[in-house]
Amino acid sequence: MSVDFKNASVDKAPTILKKIIARKWQEIDACQRARTLSEVKARAHDKPEARGFVRSIESKLAQNLSAVIAEIKKASPSKGIIREDFHPAEIASAYEEAGAACLSVLTDRDFFQGHEDYLLAARQATALPVIRKDFMVSPYQIYESRMLDADCILLIAACLTKDQMQELAGIAEEAGLDVLVEVHNELELEQALTLDARLLGINNRDLHSFEVSLDNTFKLLDRIPESKVVVTESGIHTVDDVMAMRERKVNAFLVGEVFMRAPEPGAALQKLFF
Repeated sequence: MSVDFKNASVDKAPTILKKIIARKWQEIDACQRARTLSEVKARAHDKPEARGFVRSIESKLAQNLSAVIAEIKKASPSKGIIREDFHPAEIASAYEEAGAACLSVLTDRDFFQGHEDYLLAARQATALPVIRKDFMVSPYQIYESRMLDADCILLIAACLTKDQMQELAGIAEEAGLDVLVEVHNELELEQALTLDARLLGINNRDLHSFEVSLDNTFKLLDRIPESKVVVTESGIHTVDDVMAMRERKVNAFLVGEVFMRAPEPGAALQKLFF
């Protein structure tokens, strides 16, 4: 049975997410007029092997270190401009020197002021694997991500059905990409656990109220099998936050805003984790 991507909606998705997804489909339609799916797929398959996003995280964990996915983000819908002095290549190099396991780069333009060029610049400046942080709703975007040299993609359970997630995860695997599946609650977790993806992100931000609580990670931990690597996302601001996670055996982190607001993002990373 083929999966309907464009018309299957997630009724309980927050208003902002529905708005983003509607805009995303407009972008995808425009991209497909400029370059067909067949062209994008061919270019993706011509790319060399990805750097190994999961492998880099597991390497840090094996050394009993925090595995930090350091984010490069200029703005957000809730906070507006986060960093005026925004130079992705320089930020990426600083993160690498500070001990990051991987990079996360926002490519959504309208809501996060991201761009595909930021991903390319960050990846070319380092040897670190990079996740394309965007709203994946179509197979086209998966192949496009590999064409853009991404090593991993994000699947957000709040804007996908279970069937859509499973299909997109399978396409990512076929394209040579790792997958980080992001959940916010128990229902999304239940659906995400049907995927083979090793990385399971728990977002501590409520997408309806935008409030952040680390308890969101803590309350879901008992439901997650040991075969998964839990990545806690949002709300990590202090050493105490890091220690609270590590005490509960959560050792992988996706962190962006606290670094982006610091004068020296790399120094902020090293101070927080190492």
